[in-house]
Amino acid sequence: MKAFTYERAATAEAAAAMAAGRAGARYIAGGTNLLDLMKIQVEAPEHLVDINRIPGLDRIEPTPEGGLRIGTLVRNGDLAADPQVRSRYPVLARSLLAGATGQLRNKATTGGNLLQRTRCYYFYDPSKPCNKRRPGSGCAAIGGFNRIHAVVGANEQCIAVHPSDMAVAMRALDAQVETLQPQGGRRVIPIADFHRLPGDTPQQDANLQPGELITAVTLPPPPPGVQLYRKVRDRASYAFALVSVAAIVDAQAGTIRQARMAFGGLAHQPWRVAAAEDALAGRRADAAAFDAAADAVLQGARGQGHNDFKIPLTRRVLAGVLAEAAGV
Repeated sequence: MKAFTYERAATAEAAAAMAAGRAGARYIAGGTNLLDLMKIQVEAPEHLVDINRIPGLDRIEPTPEGGLRIGTLVRNGDLAADPQVRSRYPVLARSLLAGATGQLRNKATTGGNLLQRTRCYYFYDPSKPCNKRRPGSGCAAIGGFNRIHAVVGANEQCIAVHPSDMAVAMRALDAQVETLQPQGGRRVIPIADFHRLPGDTPQQDANLQPGELITAVTLPPPPPGVQLYRKVRDRASYAFALVSVAAIVDAQAGTIRQARMAFGGLAHQPWRVAAAEDALAGRRADAAAFDAAADAVLQGARGQGHNDFKIPLTRRVLAGVLAEAAGV
């Protein structure tokens, strides 16, 4: 691990000022991803700003609109166990419980979960080319072992996937990310605009400025319908999704009124396709409707060899979740 400097912030404004005044500064909270990457020198921040002692960032509070505001320091375990989350946003609680282990969930934070880096094998191996780690060096996963990699939204620059379960549920719930900018201004970023596809800058995972601090995530009032989260992985715990889906389905008598679906394990960001949801609205919950939705989700899908199985697997997972949610 390379040497770095460290200071602890007492307020969010002080943290932003500390980060703005130092090149190569990073915020640290739970550290469940950042510290691992520092140990293998994939990440080498010159300065760490500890935000753990900032008051108020660990609260879960109702909003005047009937939603929920989740502070950036709320631990994943506390969020999954919160009575409001369990009763009103069960898809979020289930996604959190599907992630990592109890020990990690008790340390990992809401903001950090959104910002965790890909688990691509080649990103974690500094001896291999990786455009995300070293722009312009190439993507070793293309033509390499790519079983966990993207089948949609990828390009020749990067085929990595975003690893968060929580972010998939928040994408289905239309969450918004509140931030504090280094200059002191505040903004709200819809979750749909928060994570990025690789494009020409695969090293950039999120639409944040250097030093911009996530302060909270807000959820609107829960939409009507049954909420489900299903995750297919190699083992029952401490494994990332091969394919996951967060679904909210409002159905009556076997007919789908409306549906929201976000997917993990498929792309560089939580994957949600409006055309897939439109394909289900007002239709009978049957195989033809499920196939139409899957066609939209997987439009342009391309496997890289080892991960070809993700395409038919996505169809089966989606059909199973929709059938269960619609009660057919």
